Amino acid sequence: MEELNNLLQELGISKVNLARYLGVSRQMVYNYLELDSLSKWPKEKKISLFKLLDIEDGDPDTIKKIKVNADYLVAVEARLNKGLKDNTQNELLDLKGLKKEEQQLVSDITYLIKDKLIDNDNHEENYYSLLYMYHLLQSIDHTPEIKYLLAYVSKLTGYTNPNSFKFNEDKQFMFEGIVHSAFSLYFSGNASKSKVIESHKRFVAEIEEKNEEKLARTQELFSLRAQALKELGYTELNAENAAEFLEKLAEIETRGGGV
Repeated sequence: MEELNNLLQELGISKVNLARYLGVSRQMVYNYLELDSLSKWPKEKKISLFKLLDIEDGDPDTIKKIKVNADYLVAVEARLNKGLKDNTQNELLDLKGLKKEEQQLVSDITYLIKDKLIDNDNHEENYYSLLYMYHLLQSIDHTPEIKYLLAYVSKLTGYTNPNSFKFNEDKQFMFEGIVHSAFSLYFSGNASKSKVIESHKRFVAEIEEKNEEKLARTQELFSLRAQALKELGYTELNAENAAEFLEKLAEIETRGGGV
């Protein structure tokens, strides 16, 4: 399963989206990925995964041979998006498997979302607030501080006892203390503007650096794709020349992308 986990990570497929695509809970996806073999997956879910990744079987050697290039990334993303779109309606209606209080939570959240989106006076601002909330939920698995921040806000607004810790107590305690200091400084209006400007510049620089790394990888894939096609004498990638293309791509990468 290590090969599959590595491939999913390289493709940027989150556990949330994989769960939505397969039509199961996120916890079920974690359970699937902890199994020692794909043969132990439910047949229907296994077939859906194979279709998504465009593979005939889940043999580790087969998965390791997959070369993630620009065309493969685009093709997988297209299949994933189509699957998510097809499952959206069912997701909104099917609450099977949830406890009564969990169903109520989903219902309450859905009501609030709809209420904010039909508010014409603040529609655009509400839309982006909810969009960022969606991004937050997508990132929560690999950024535990998001949970600490949500807990802090819940405590700050009076919904939760300030001495309640539902996550890693030591880390949550430290995080809340630091964030509260930052919030206090922000609301006091005493923060040095020059220091804040420099801090924000560092924040922007770090984000831009990460984005440039992603962009560089994408550009590298497109460049390798073009070079492989050129050396093979083809103008496009198709089913007939795909195997030959992948071999040429691997050869180019082995020699460091050089001619």
